[in-house]
Amino acid sequence: MTDLAAWAAERGVKFFLCNFTDLFGVQRAKLVPTEAIAGVQKGGAGFAGFAAWLDMTPADPDLLVMPDPGSVIQLPWKPELAWVAGDPWMDGKPVEQAPRIVLKNLVSKAADLGFMLQSGVEPEFHLINPDGSDISDARDTQEKPCYDQSALMRRYEVIAEICSTMIALGWGPYQNDHEDANGQFEINWDFGPCLQTADQHAFFKFMVKEIAEKHGLRATFMPKPFSHLTGNGCHVHHSLWTTDGKTCVFDGDDEMGLSDVAYHFLGGLMAHGQGMCAITNPTVNSYKRINAPTTLSGSTWSPQSVTYGGNNRTHMVRIPDGGRMELRLADGAANPYLLQAVVLASGLDGIERKLDAGKRLDIDMYTEGHKVRGARKLPLNMLDALRAFERDKTLVSAIGNEFSTAFLNLRHREWTQYCQHLTQWERDTTLDC
Repeated sequence: MTDLAAWAAERGVKFFLCNFTDLFGVQRAKLVPTEAIAGVQKGGAGFAGFAAWLDMTPADPDLLVMPDPGSVIQLPWKPELAWVAGDPWMDGKPVEQAPRIVLKNLVSKAADLGFMLQSGVEPEFHLINPDGSDISDARDTQEKPCYDQSALMRRYEVIAEICSTMIALGWGPYQNDHEDANGQFEINWDFGPCLQTADQHAFFKFMVKEIAEKHGLRATFMPKPFSHLTGNGCHVHHSLWTTDGKTCVFDGDDEMGLSDVAYHFLGGLMAHGQGMCAITNPTVNSYKRINAPTTLSGSTWSPQSVTYGGNNRTHMVRIPDGGRMELRLADGAANPYLLQAVVLASGLDGIERKLDAGKRLDIDMYTEGHKVRGARKLPLNMLDALRAFERDKTLVSAIGNEFSTAFLNLRHREWTQYCQHLTQWERDTTLDC
């Protein structure tokens, strides 16, 4: 499909949300009537880049977001409206710091090497009160609430509508469950090419929030919204295929079911594990989820070190079965496009340099991790993560120097703002010093 106006006429669509995602993962959009979409498809929807989280100034020219017709989605719950992801351009060129452009550049690089990344995501979320003060279900109090059938059924209307919407979109959702924290849920759907998965991930976050609001609730993907509960992760299952999508090059004959290419890709994830945290765990709050103390359920389910194992959820990377890997590092604040981009950038570097993944660890890293010599710890806070990313010159270059500079500028600014914020904890512990 290339003509958005004709597509809209066939389906009764009256408006388009012409969308782009900024560096902080905030979705920006203009509401464009169908009568004007042909002009926008030709010339772009105009934005001021400085007004979003992009490293720009008011002196910069217009940001023109070119809609990608291949991403268009008609909203099943509001069929007169369609959402379409776009690519920001400026002065006749793609904006290299824009997250979707970053991912597309890496997809193109992978294709030049004969590869395509296929991936699926598991974005966890909490259903909370509209004011954000607590979870929305006062009866959801079990110490181990994961898979709790009763708690799931008390939110049946919301979860079922989200899942039914995904079915209508053809995404192939196959499981809905109550997760490890009270008030927490997860919906899984079919994997696909990483750009498609990133577009779906971005739309999923928008969709979940919209449908929750319809039911008088609020959905949050915040990494750690409640200190005593398990945080919201966003695990990425990924595999590498030939560009025609017919052969998984991760498939191998070793005991883990992986190939040499897969181990080199894994070697890239291991080599860049600390640096990639700035992308996969991008907020101050992210570091309340990883390296966290035990939660009410008995486990945070979050990694603490740069390690991998078999079907073992205490490591940064899990190998659940042959031909794929699960990166367990990322959280709900991760930018959908940058998350896929940093996985691909790290993995391709591992392949190009034939990096060694190191030793597989078949231990519980939560209880026995202290026995492992040389296992690198994940950053303890956002500043450590930003510094690790800055030191990782190979990753900075692989994901894009223009993007990296912009991202670091804005995130360091955020860290400075956080450090200038006076907390109640400081007053409680220091007022009488």
